[in-house]
Amino acid sequence: MAERNLRGMRLGSQSLQSEEGVEFVSRRKSLYRTEDGSTFEVTFAFDAEIPETWESPRSGQEGRLVAEDGSLVETTVVETKAPRTHWDMLLERRTRAELEELLQERLQLLRARRGDEAVKNSKKSA
Repeated sequence: MAERNLRGMRLGSQSLQSEEGVEFVSRRKSLYRTEDGSTFEVTFAFDAEIPETWESPRSGQEGRLVAEDGSLVETTVVETKAPRTHWDMLLERRTRAELEELLQERLQLLRARRGDEAVKNSKKSA
């Protein structure tokens, strides 16, 4: 009898966790159709936003959402503005002539610094 009480469980074979008190979220299935006509279902949470396209797990093709009446859901194309670059923002604040003038000033400043450093380095080595 002592042997029986000392036996343990096999690792990984059984879970001590139960499903008591667990409430599963309500779900709904959405049907998708690929270009070749094959269909597949994807399960989503009931309150989730359903995407208009989904990749087929079997073929890897993109499937479009099928409405309840059997027709494909119309995709909404949102026109997006091109992202503004740093150059675009600069041109909003300054003219091209002003930018050229600033560039020349900065280049002169950098060249003057390099000249000073070259003079210092030559004095150190002498």
